Amino acid sequence: MLEHYPAYDIFNLDKLTYAGNLENLSGLEKNSRHRFFQGDIADPDSVAGIMRQGIDAVINFAAESHVDRSILEAAEFVRTNVLGTLNLLDASRKQKIQRFVQISTDEVYGSLGASGAFSEASPIMPNSPYAASKASADLLMRSYCHTHRFPGLVTRCSNNYGPYQFPEKLIPLLITNAVANLPLPIYGDGLYVRDWIHVRDHCAAVDRVLHHGRDGEVYNIGAKQEMPNLQIARLILKSLGKSEDLITYVKDRPGHDRRYAIDSSKLEGELRWKPAIDFEAGMQETIDWYCRNTRWVQNVRSGEYRSYYERMYLQRQDTLSELS
Repeated sequence: MLEHYPAYDIFNLDKLTYAGNLENLSGLEKNSRHRFFQGDIADPDSVAGIMRQGIDAVINFAAESHVDRSILEAAEFVRTNVLGTLNLLDASRKQKIQRFVQISTDEVYGSLGASGAFSEASPIMPNSPYAASKASADLLMRSYCHTHRFPGLVTRCSNNYGPYQFPEKLIPLLITNAVANLPLPIYGDGLYVRDWIHVRDHCAAVDRVLHHGRDGEVYNIGAKQEMPNLQIARLILKSLGKSEDLITYVKDRPGHDRRYAIDSSKLEGELRWKPAIDFEAGMQETIDWYCRNTRWVQNVRSGEYRSYYERMYLQRQDTLSELS
């Protein structure tokens, strides 16, 4: 956004949970068009302080998003994904913002069989606490659009991959484990299928929806690049010249959805968007990035980046208390 829209100022609100990483913002410390605030979308004061700065649009990427964690403890997912979204909606409506994009997930649709793809008309049938919390936020958005004529939209994207992804997610976990000659854990038989999209393609789609989408609509975002987990593991090992003996099958997680696939023809037709990054090329770029940035991986996993970047970055930025 900073590259493509020179007139835009970006207000970046992040709670900095275990997956939050200020190192990802390296290089923006002195950019006058980017202002970082540490805060919680479920905290009315944090949100209100930023909203009073004259915000035009909100894009809500903030979420607890790891399915396994939601199975173990669902409460934080409801707090952030449902109550946090509600708090953003109320604050945005009060300030009469012009556009609100709620970033959702294809997981709200549930599981598919061997054929077919989710469209925006597919029923919402979430099968994990994470997916249920995101579906709840989607329905809150729908209700605000209908009842309050709120200028909101929902995007539902397939699985993302690319640089800077926290290594609890499948692809960075497999890459970083393979680099370190550690086992690559694969759930069940490894044949769970996801539609994979590069993060830059996802962001380009969000850009199109933000500027050209219709209020009250849902837009699916996918790349038609379905791949079973086992095949991804093999692709990574082949690229790194590692043995497939590193693949380790582990006990399946409860309620594991078998397959997701996205029909994004509405977005492609209405807003003239289409994915630009081929999966194999994008994967090789991603593998190369993690190989070049082993220090980043170590810092993220250990939390060592925090003290340095908190001194260098947070102390240089406005605080939420100054906005209250």
